[in-house]
Amino acid sequence: MATDTRRLLEQLQRPLAADNPRLGIVLAAGHGKRIRSATSKMLHEIWGRSTVQRVADAVAKGVESPNQVIVVGIKGEEVARTLDAREGRSFAYQESPVLGLPGGTGDAVRVALEQFDSGDRTVYVFPGDMGLLTQRVVAQFRQDFEAQSCDMMVLTGLYDGAAESNYYGRIVRVPDVDAQGSPTGEDAGRVVAIKEHKDILGLPIGGSEQLDYKGQSFTFTRDELLHINEINTLVVAFRESALREHIGAMDTDNVQGELMLTDLVEIFNRNGLIVRAVPAVSEEEILGFNVKSVWRQMETIATRRSYERLMDIVTIVDEEDFFLDDDVIDQIIALDERSGPLDIVIGKGVQVGAGVQLAPKVHLGDRCRLSGGVLLGEGVQIGPGVELSTYPEQTMHLRAGSQVLARSVLKGNLDLGEGSRIESGVLMTGSDTHPMRVGKGVTIKGTSYLYGCQVDDDVTIEHSVIKSRHVHRVLRRDGSVQPVRYVLPQPEGLDSIAPLD
Repeated sequence: MATDTRRLLEQLQRPLAADNPRLGIVLAAGHGKRIRSATSKMLHEIWGRSTVQRVADAVAKGVESPNQVIVVGIKGEEVARTLDAREGRSFAYQESPVLGLPGGTGDAVRVALEQFDSGDRTVYVFPGDMGLLTQRVVAQFRQDFEAQSCDMMVLTGLYDGAAESNYYGRIVRVPDVDAQGSPTGEDAGRVVAIKEHKDILGLPIGGSEQLDYKGQSFTFTRDELLHINEINTLVVAFRESALREHIGAMDTDNVQGELMLTDLVEIFNRNGLIVRAVPAVSEEEILGFNVKSVWRQMETIATRRSYERLMDIVTIVDEEDFFLDDDVIDQIIALDERSGPLDIVIGKGVQVGAGVQLAPKVHLGDRCRLSGGVLLGEGVQIGPGVELSTYPEQTMHLRAGSQVLARSVLKGNLDLGEGSRIESGVLMTGSDTHPMRVGKGVTIKGTSYLYGCQVDDDVTIEHSVIKSRHVHRVLRRDGSVQPVRYVLPQPEGLDSIAPLD
């Protein structure tokens, strides 16, 4: 398995951009035992995209660099295939968790560093389960790190629950006064260490721990450490040279028995390097998950955020029950800025995937599903339960004023003319070799199925099965257009059909 994974990763490797001084590392090696799923935690979706994909995209945009290393391990092939090859992206294989050996975040970063030659870069590390992460948070963290003189910076959050339920690592800072009551001056607030929850619990009840910083000793009781509510997010920035020089000093002398990236805080401090910490600009956007309940909470947050982006632009019938891919939301916002009022209506339970393009006055009925290269013209009406979809590289174009009524299914390479009306329960398909082309003012209704046809303007088709045919517009003597009905294939398998007993 490891050999197959390494072979795939080699195929997906792309060289780093030599002219960019920044690089992101995404830690995606953990499967997530507590998520209780055969699917890797990294591939659990939040608002239609895997959490690791959301992190990788946010990192690339916020760091303003295509250069990134994705560290994979258990289920590594699935994670790598999901992310796929991209300019500046490489993959590193953390074998230790797969083999059941001591691993940890420090080991994962060490493996990532082996993927590229040393240089004078800034390196940004992010956990792959932070599925609400945005470009904004990443960019602010990058700007904070680049604006301040330090060798390491930790992004922190605030935990607002009870101390006994806080399982995150605590940010331990230099207090305002030392043990003798003397002011600590400019060192006050500097990061002394990050203490993991399990290590704090390992202290005796009523006990304490002594931590050193610049020759001064500070004592923190077990209870004080437990009640620190500033927490580690596992988002860290480094000067590459300092990271490479000291990453080998980590050891497994902790309750987890792993190489913990957070240990570098104390290692850097001992070596006279500067470590800082800054709070995240959004608590929601730094959430990670280990259990299903938190994952679902993050999905709820993503739904609310998407609704808030659109609520004053389009009408969303049920703010808790809809899905529009992020790219579709971006397209709607840009269309609103460009064209003004849109009068788009999104029904309850509507699902709109990547690649779909909407237009003003489009109405999407309850529970309809649109995916792939679907282009809707102005005023298109989609009824309840309708399904519109294409395969990759195909386009479906529903032109202005056309209608597709309840429970109809349209697939593939298809063009529906202006003002045409597809009534309930119709199935239409177009392929690359046999595209479906429907003219203006056409009506198709009844239990009809059309595949790969060309239909002239103003034709009415009812209760018909037509495959790869040209349906002509034929005028009657009274000037009306001849309707088409009951064009059915020849029966087959009659000897298999018999009356019920």
